[in-house]
Amino acid sequence: MPFLASFRFPRAAQSAPAPAPDGQDLASRWDGNPGRTEVWYTTLTDPATGNGVWLHHEVVAPADGSGAYAHGWVAVFPKDGPAEHARFGPVPWTQDQQGFATEEISARPGRLTGSAGPFTWSLTETPLSGPVHTFPRWSWRRPWLPASHMLPAARCHYSGTVRYGADELRLDRAVGASARIYGHGNARRWAWLHADLGGGDVLEIVAAVSMRRGLDRLPPLVFLRLLQNGRTWPRRAERAAVGWAGLGRFRADIGLPEWHVAGRAGRRRIRVTVTQPPQRTLALDYTDPDGSPAVCRNTETADAVVSVERWWGTWRQEATWRLSGTAHAEVGDR
Repeated sequence: MPFLASFRFPRAAQSAPAPAPDGQDLASRWDGNPGRTEVWYTTLTDPATGNGVWLHHEVVAPADGSGAYAHGWVAVFPKDGPAEHARFGPVPWTQDQQGFATEEISARPGRLTGSAGPFTWSLTETPLSGPVHTFPRWSWRRPWLPASHMLPAARCHYSGTVRYGADELRLDRAVGASARIYGHGNARRWAWLHADLGGGDVLEIVAAVSMRRGLDRLPPLVFLRLLQNGRTWPRRAERAAVGWAGLGRFRADIGLPEWHVAGRAGRRRIRVTVTQPPQRTLALDYTDPDGSPAVCRNTETADAVVSVERWWGTWRQEATWRLSGTAHAEVGDR
């Protein structure tokens, strides 16, 4: 009976999305209002060396109405050593409809270039899949939530070079993704994971406690999207965060060096354990549009264990992935 009941006809809504048009999701969202922040970031793993790379491009429009500015950083995470990084900016922001661009830094469709301190980089980006909205799709079109997060492509290949000091990282079809954030600032506390599970499967998690009054008393809201065998689970992004009428929300236990996410939707449940070893974690500070500080602790060579089970009268293992040094993760707080 379990074998017969396992047959499913594919639904169009669950099939892999088509690639987005070039630049559609990279164009700047900032509408000129104060108190906003916008981010373009890229994370990847070099298959030859196991090194991780993080490019962060950010625009901040201060809440006091002063001029918006652009800043960011580049970081390389050796597989078995401490990360090295350099910041760029702040410089006045001039809106670019193709993406992020200053005099020396560019993040546009298919191309990432720049220089900061001892770092220079020139990378091509080749999308391998369509976009993924970690938060509800409507939240990207209508910024009613404190923030929204999405990936223009769930998986990408990167080729080119990253030079820093006397070292050079030559990338050939490195696996990773770029992502976008638009909102009012950083959360009170948050955790993030991007895990390429192999075979085209990807797991994206954002768990956060909002700064808004009332929402800041809730446990972390979890937004989880698992792309497996060409389908996305849960079917709706809201399911993991709010459940059904408030019941069945996914849970997150945020901490360091280890944090956890678990939840159930339909007849499937997932457990995720992420480990960010201290020697492979880089701490960097942020400033929100209202001037308040925040700190993120990022590991582009994190470890992760992902377990998915299905209910057949009892819970049965469906898939397990173990990532050693290839997961991209972050924990932030105030």
